[in-house]
Amino acid sequence: CGDSSDEKQDSFCGKCDFETDPCKAFHELNLHPGWIRRNGQSGLGPPYSDHQGNESAYFLSLSSEMRPFSATLRSKVFLPTDNELICQITFHYWLSQKHGTLMMGLQKHSEGTFTNLWQVSGGLQDQWKAKTIRINSTEKYEV
Repeated sequence: CGDSSDEKQDSFCGKCDFETDPCKAFHELNLHPGWIRRNGQSGLGPPYSDHQGNESAYFLSLSSEMRPFSATLRSKVFLPTDNELICQITFHYWLSQKHGTLMMGLQKHSEGTFTNLWQVSGGLQDQWKAKTIRINSTEKYEV
């Protein structure tokens, strides 16, 4: 949340950390093939910790068997926003491939089209980075 209320236990805004499941934000059926829930101790290679340096904390990762294919994560359906209620999504990402693109987009519930909101491509970066996206939509949508 913009006012940091998502840091509180009884927050209206949701916070997702993947510790117990693929996250309340993502329906289990929408965790498409290729995504795995793992931590730095899994022995699967970097990253060896989450974005805060915790080796036992969980995060989502693309399975090495999926390369060079693509995999999709789809959120739950969010309600329309207005001037007072704006959706702000902050996520941490790690790129360890020389080639590839990570994209985040919006699909309005009434349409089948995907609107690209952000993307980053290629380059061996081997470090966690954070990105915050603000979304305004007059219709129900998924990201």
